[in-house]
Amino acid sequence: MRRVRYISGTRADFGLMRRTLQAVRDHEGLSLSVIATGMHLSPAHGETVREIEAAGLELSARAPVPLEPATGATMARGIGMMIPAFITAMEADRPDVVLLLGDRGEMLAGALAAIHLNIPVAHVCGGERSGTVDEPVRHAISKLSHLHLTATADARDRLIRMGEAPEHIHVVGAPGLDGLDTRPAADREQVARRHGLAPERPLALMLYHPVLQEAPRAEADTGVLLDALLDAGCQVVALAPNADAGSDGVLKALQGRDGQTDLRLLTHLAREDFLDVMSVADLMLGNSSSGITEAASFGTPVLNVGRRQNLRERNANTLDVEVEAGAVEAGIRAQLAHGRYPVANVYSVPGGTAATRIARHLADLVIDDALMMKVNRY
Repeated sequence: MRRVRYISGTRADFGLMRRTLQAVRDHEGLSLSVIATGMHLSPAHGETVREIEAAGLELSARAPVPLEPATGATMARGIGMMIPAFITAMEADRPDVVLLLGDRGEMLAGALAAIHLNIPVAHVCGGERSGTVDEPVRHAISKLSHLHLTATADARDRLIRMGEAPEHIHVVGAPGLDGLDTRPAADREQVARRHGLAPERPLALMLYHPVLQEAPRAEADTGVLLDALLDAGCQVVALAPNADAGSDGVLKALQGRDGQTDLRLLTHLAREDFLDVMSVADLMLGNSSSGITEAASFGTPVLNVGRRQNLRERNANTLDVEVEAGAVEAGIRAQLAHGRYPVANVYSVPGGTAATRIARHLADLVIDDALMMKVNRY
């Protein structure tokens, strides 16, 4: 039985990976446990570790780290604190493979810990482009990883150009899309009423995360976005941001407008409830990767603002604008006027799910010197 250890730090990464983790757990040749860290363990961020437990997944360790003040220095110190915590957890119950997703600091810490313990690292969604600090962190994780499970063929090609071994790179699709095409369609009236909103009026989902290099602007930029939505007559379901540098400013802007009739500010929304809102919304606005990936599977118009998702592969439903009042207002008008887009998603791979593909590759992985003794192929 091959033991897989997944590291999870946020509601976002766990929501995207939940079906994959359950598929790994249920595979006859695999077992799974999870190390929870970061926002999962914070009451201020919804203490979402409970969602891991509710999904029937084994928690092998908890690694709390300070999240305040929300600065780049706090993020960097958190990575430094997570590394020894992860080493201790992995030494206590040595896994055969460490599974990681994306580009966050906790994933980088997990990769650094695992590679120095000579444990192979499997990286999901490597090879993608994005703005800000996320891109170099993602590529750093890829260079520390042994097995690559990419969402798209373009991402695979990029990893090959980065010197990764082609035989260890597999296109599996984006795990967050699993089940979106088979879940029951949400009822717009029920979703709106659930949040105390009017189903006949425009409904917007807002999810805006701070950008490390632009943290001093976070409060002002958030205000521009929210004011533009409310001025356009939208009812807004706004989610609190992640805990990165600048998140205090995002929250301050949101909380300063909380209580307005057309705004619902939520610390956390369970994955299925989040998908319900996304699927019926007339517009999704912000800079979340969920707007780049999942929203296209519902045909939801997306207004992506700023540089956080720079150079990511785009679907037809996405319109990009700078964080400038006139541009945001024009973008909102354009997307609301356009309405829903045909359902088509570049992050989807036909003929199965990312979850089953990832589980199969983890089970079939040959762990030998050819895998572990990494060298660039160029």
